[in-house]
Amino acid sequence: MGLLSGKDVAEALKERMKQEVEALKSKNITPTLGIIRMGEEPNDISYEKGATKTCEGVGAGVKVFALPRDGSQEDLLKTIKQVNEDKSIHGVLLFRPLPKQIDDNAARAALLPSKDMDGITDGSMAGIYSDTGAGFPPCTAESVIKILDHYKIDPAGKDVVVLGRSTVIGKPVSMLLLKKNGTVTICHSKTKDMQKKVQAADIVVVAMGRAWSVGKECFRAGQYVIDVGVNAKPNGEKGTCGDVRTEEVEPIVAGITPVPGGVGSVTSANLVCHVIEAAKTKA
Repeated sequence: MGLLSGKDVAEALKERMKQEVEALKSKNITPTLGIIRMGEEPNDISYEKGATKTCEGVGAGVKVFALPRDGSQEDLLKTIKQVNEDKSIHGVLLFRPLPKQIDDNAARAALLPSKDMDGITDGSMAGIYSDTGAGFPPCTAESVIKILDHYKIDPAGKDVVVLGRSTVIGKPVSMLLLKKNGTVTICHSKTKDMQKKVQAADIVVVAMGRAWSVGKECFRAGQYVIDVGVNAKPNGEKGTCGDVRTEEVEPIVAGITPVPGGVGSVTSANLVCHVIEAAKTKA
């Protein structure tokens, strides 16, 4: 199978979303994403551009609420209240990390879980862990599942290793894989014999956030590898890279996502999928 292109997955999602948006518009509902950001952080702007392009491409709407980076918590909470109450906005993306003068917990708590499109609220997280379907999981974590589904890689009955235990990727993706009946092991910096555990897995999700931190020594033939890492290349090289040394691992495994062009390519499309699903509840 070789490289598992995220772009192909995103394109397939977009084609489906176009039809869903058209159906909603026939009921006078335009799925609309509200984006809240503080400042002009490059990563935020890049993601915003991608999300906006995806929305426009499928016929969904976007409203951007840009606050200064040195803005007050009061202004942010006021903006969150505004989007919560705006019935024309079906889902919200709040860019984090927030600046140091903002209480992150207070900001997350202020956002309605029903409008939380990226799984940042406690209510959304509770839905993932209780498997009730309430709220939405983090977009990047769910993009891992969308890639596996697209390439018909079924975790059911398979041994799955997740490298990383963050609340953004590691923990939620583990819950989503459990829901797909995978047998999941979470590895982290204190794990003993990690290489042995990774080699024993059928599917490996790498989300350590460290450039090129794992290579061919960790993998064997027949495995599928989903590299979630997006890092600046080390040693001053230009561009981004994953957590996996793809060039040396690709010839060994059955399939691996590239970086760039892998999980990140699916994330903004998945965000818009969530907005459409939220809009359907109003239909």
